[in-house]
Amino acid sequence: MRRDNLRDQVERIAGALAGPATGFALLLVIWKIISLKIIEIPGPESTLLAALELFSDPFYDNGPNDVGIGWNILASLGRVALGFVLAAAVGIPTGFLIGRVPSINAICSPVISLLRPVSPLAWLPLGLLLFKAANPAAIWAIFICSIWPMIINTAEGVKRVPQDYLNVARVLDLSEWKVFTRILLPSVMPYVMTGVRLSIGTAWLVIVAAEMLTGGTGLGFWLWDEWNNLNVQNILIAVLVIGVVGLALDLALLAVARRFNYEA
Repeated sequence: MRRDNLRDQVERIAGALAGPATGFALLLVIWKIISLKIIEIPGPESTLLAALELFSDPFYDNGPNDVGIGWNILASLGRVALGFVLAAAVGIPTGFLIGRVPSINAICSPVISLLRPVSPLAWLPLGLLLFKAANPAAIWAIFICSIWPMIINTAEGVKRVPQDYLNVARVLDLSEWKVFTRILLPSVMPYVMTGVRLSIGTAWLVIVAAEMLTGGTGLGFWLWDEWNNLNVQNILIAVLVIGVVGLALDLALLAVARRFNYEA
């Protein structure tokens, strides 16, 4: 019986890994074919060797514009974390208010519809004008691009709370705080987590582009600096690192979301 259970577990794991393994194998094959056709594009083997060398000492520091990739990753993650936390602190409560109070919804919805489609990088010059420094401007761009999914998804979740629940709360004469903690919050958390996942993905996309324009330490600046040095191997490594970090952030938030919604 134990052997059968072990075999079933092994088969399930193998089945779950088969798809991703096939996808990555196809990616490597396509990459290899392109590198054979275009001589300027390094192949997977040489890029892997360069990555191993790069990560052998990820936290060296030879000055402001020459630091290890570890410092660049941490710098980008720090900016994303700060801008994202600020966006959550503003966006989630605002979403609750918009979903709960019709008059606030009537006031805010047209403004959100106007500002939400604006490219996040369009806000970067305003950030530079307001804060007079590159680092706060990049955090501002993260904040402004992260806030909309959290506001919209939270407000939508509040609007979808069954009216029967609210009617019962009115009959029981529950306070607004109890309505929030006992009814709204449990019902809306899956929507909030969806907004959080969308926001962190957008934030990670924006920070790389913002760092290309603002300079300093960070993956975006490092990628742009490697382009100026025509180091294509490091550009490919940067692309892969950005993808891996973004995937790790999404998987971490997906694990949190599943605690609130088993269908996530």
